[in-house]
Amino acid sequence: MTTPSTPSAPSAATVNPVLRVAPAAPAEAAAHFRASLAFHADVSDVAAALAADGDPGFVVVDSRSTESWDQGHIPGAIHLPTALIPERAGHLLDRSVPVVTYCWGPGCNGATRAALALAELGYQVKEMFGGFEYWAREGFEFETWEGRERRPADPLTAPVAAENCGC
Repeated sequence: MTTPSTPSAPSAATVNPVLRVAPAAPAEAAAHFRASLAFHADVSDVAAALAADGDPGFVVVDSRSTESWDQGHIPGAIHLPTALIPERAGHLLDRSVPVVTYCWGPGCNGATRAALALAELGYQVKEMFGGFEYWAREGFEFETWEGRERRPADPLTAPVAAENCGC
């Protein structure tokens, strides 16, 4: 007589790197992702809000250096380098208006540092994922010291023939 075998737990060597740490329970995951959206905005959503008629309900702050600002920035953004936030934020920003910060791109945490500095001063703040890099790569207009520019959308970051990505 044979005994049915009980499946054994997979060994650490057979579990793939994605599932080595099990996913969170659905309710825990929902709370995490809801919280993430309270802290972050993406380039497309910021662009859509700025392009809509009327007040978007927030201001955009570019936290990079003057040299970086001159290379290109979001039209209508306020230039406020991170190091100057404690000194100048009160003169440039209204505490009742939410702020969206950005820096160069995903490889730079300058927008995070700026968001932290503003939050510590009492501002409601979100960080824009992708920064200036993805603003330009997604084909949105930007300003340089020479005037306005726009690059074609990079098909790896934005749909080329659609209004939005449908996210």
